[in-house]
Amino acid sequence: MSDRRTLGMGELEKIENRPFEKAPFARGAMAVNKKRGDIVVLTADLGKYTDVYPFRDAYPEHYYNVGMAEQALVTVAAGLSHAGMVAYCTTYGAFATRRAYDFLAIACAHGNANVKMFAGNPGLTTGYGGTHQAIEDLALMRAIPDMTVIDPCDAIEMAQVAEQAAEIEGTVYCRLLRGNVPVVFDETYRFELGKAKRFGTGTDIGFISTGFMTERCLDAVQALRAHGINASVLHVGTIKPFDAAGIAEFAQSVDKVVTAENHILIGGLTSLVTDALYRSGTLKPMLSIGIPDRFIECGSLPYLQTKYGLTAERVGQQVLAWLDAAAPVAAT
Repeated sequence: MSDRRTLGMGELEKIENRPFEKAPFARGAMAVNKKRGDIVVLTADLGKYTDVYPFRDAYPEHYYNVGMAEQALVTVAAGLSHAGMVAYCTTYGAFATRRAYDFLAIACAHGNANVKMFAGNPGLTTGYGGTHQAIEDLALMRAIPDMTVIDPCDAIEMAQVAEQAAEIEGTVYCRLLRGNVPVVFDETYRFELGKAKRFGTGTDIGFISTGFMTERCLDAVQALRAHGINASVLHVGTIKPFDAAGIAEFAQSVDKVVTAENHILIGGLTSLVTDALYRSGTLKPMLSIGIPDRFIECGSLPYLQTKYGLTAERVGQQVLAWLDAAAPVAAT
């Protein structure tokens, strides 16, 4: 079995020091359809690259490929939902949010349609450049009223979200982890909508992260111990509804805060954390790690993720540089 996680079309990133699972989304979707029998999965000609073929093979009468037309994907899904089905959609995040934004807002969220959009290639998980990198999707989706927005970390959480999504009222947007997805959490982990989860007790640094950046932050915590820095991680799997109270409580328990997201630093996790801390009257030194406000070039994933600071090693380096810059200068 390959030890590389599949990202874009044929793109592979080596998984080190962790087990992995293939196609956890399909596992969750099949599990919930086995229980309910009312799940349909639709894709916009990306079944192979969004890992829905296992579901198609198990439930061929519940599978639809609408072709390369995201607007049609969303409107057909909305129609099926009003006919009593729970519609799971898959495509790439850049296509779902940019091409079908109005359809998700009006045909789905405005009409309280039971549509669950699972969007692949979030942030810098593809090297295909600005046309394929969904780097602003969380900001766009959380701005839609009545929209639920989820950014899972690993295979465990991805499968659980896919299984639970049918029970979430209304329209859901979830970033899709596909291919060979690392297993970061253990089997005791339980995804809870709107609830952030803390890992560790360190108080020197408190990482607040979402999506695959939680994996990076957990690894950075281990590396920082060698420098005498004790840190903990708060994983924010749900962007909307947002656990503002949990974020404030966590920030109050640590000396400094670091936000980390696979998304531009506008309108995503960092913006939500800043707002939550302001509203709670919590003032902490804060470092923000994420994608800059620009379209990202094409390139290999190791190169891009390293350049833009999204690897575990670069997270640790940025924290150390920040702490060094903030350290008081001894009087001479």
